[in-house]
Amino acid sequence: MVDKKQALLLEDFDIEIVSRDLNFYYGDNQALFGISVGMPAKQVTALIGPSGCGKSTFLRTLNRMNDIIPGARVEGQVLISGKDIYQHGTDVVKLRRKVGMVFQKSNPFPKSIFENVAYGPRIHGTRDRQQLAAIVEKSLVRAGLWEEVKDRLNDNALGLSGGQQQRLCIARALAVDPQILLMDEPASALDPKSTARVEDLIGELRELYTIVIVTHNMQQAARVSDFTAFFYEGALVEFNATKLIFTNPKEKQTEDYITGRFG
Repeated sequence: MVDKKQALLLEDFDIEIVSRDLNFYYGDNQALFGISVGMPAKQVTALIGPSGCGKSTFLRTLNRMNDIIPGARVEGQVLISGKDIYQHGTDVVKLRRKVGMVFQKSNPFPKSIFENVAYGPRIHGTRDRQQLAAIVEKSLVRAGLWEEVKDRLNDNALGLSGGQQQRLCIARALAVDPQILLMDEPASALDPKSTARVEDLIGELRELYTIVIVTHNMQQAARVSDFTAFFYEGALVEFNATKLIFTNPKEKQTEDYITGRFG
């Protein structure tokens, strides 16, 4: 039995992201079924489950990235800081500035390191070179990359290692000053050393941002997250403090997945 003091209790936190009876469809194919969950601010929530269970689809509903898919359709609500992001008139560009995203495969632009990080602020109207330089430095520091690249900011970003490229993409997401950071298997293509660096970085960034991470690696979920949501076949089976999910799950299905009986 887990000591209650060891587990984080949801009622002790401000809830920043809420989905209510969320259904999602790719055309006629329903991918998410009635997802209702609240995710706390300034904490790391991991989404786990077997391939094809809906965790990445759910992640992308949180900043409407699924909007770009033809035939995609949402029913229900997603609230960020109390506002339904699917209500008519929502400024999706503004939403994605507030809710940044880092993808599974690092995707730096074929530009300099500086221009990669400065891209978002430029798009949002920042033109002053000194101001941009300050944003670039701050973002690279937060992404744990500044010391490695500060003397080669004009070099092409594609010359960085895979792990550095992923941290550059994190810096690029941070440069527009989001309050939420979504991460879709951010370390799955990286070597163990780079994976450890990204995991350490997530631990540092939780002080400043609400983070939701999709991971196929249960050990990683246990290491980096405060709360965990287990998805199966498009449904949310269980959501709880990570320590409880991994040591004392309420649902047999969760236990079977955690212990490797399927998945």
